[in-house]
Amino acid sequence: MRSDNTAFHRRRPLNPDELATVPWLSCLLPAERERAVDDLRITDAEPGEFLCRMGRPVTYWFGVVDGLLKMSSDNAEGKTMTFTGVPPGGWFGEGTALKRETYRYNIQPLRKSLVAGLHVDTFHWLLDHSIGFNRFVMNQLNERLAQFIGAREIDRMNNPNLRVARSLAALFNPALYPGVGEVLRITQQELAYLVGLSRQRVNEALTALSTQGVIRVEYGGLRVLDLPALRSQVFN
Repeated sequence: MRSDNTAFHRRRPLNPDELATVPWLSCLLPAERERAVDDLRITDAEPGEFLCRMGRPVTYWFGVVDGLLKMSSDNAEGKTMTFTGVPPGGWFGEGTALKRETYRYNIQPLRKSLVAGLHVDTFHWLLDHSIGFNRFVMNQLNERLAQFIGAREIDRMNNPNLRVARSLAALFNPALYPGVGEVLRITQQELAYLVGLSRQRVNEALTALSTQGVIRVEYGGLRVLDLPALRSQVFN
């Protein structure tokens, strides 16, 4: 890929429909919103491109407008560990932005995605001036902590059905991913990447959940029919 055709170089301002998907803009006062909108940029990110890379300094706070990203890291042996997926409506990296440190994970699209970014300097300006923005970020950090505690539990699960159920429940978190709603656009192969199982095993788990009436597999995605029941699968 040419250096002038990266996701960074393809960035542009958000249009009104795209701005309407940014959940924290409604928390801001008019002057705060104006500054944020002036700074916000969006790009079309291709599968496999690095939006964040381990060891690189933080420059933006990112959010998914459309598509699906994965958060992962590589260990000393070169093996990749996937932490979570980031579906539409999800904003991530606030902890890294707060500390202005280098990334400890990689972020890559699993499919062509639209990703918005707020420059880290504007992120800190909002923290200094906006009570509403502070509340949003605090809630994000609280939900994120619970998410990663859950991810650690998933890593220790030997039951594939529970691994899939737990991972799906995390992706349907309305606080972290308000853009998902009742239907998550995801393929079985993409879910297999996120869960760390084979596509065949994921299919078996989804069939079991579908038989129980918890989810319905639809063309290009999954519909949750009973979110409390899906979450309860995690703790059985």
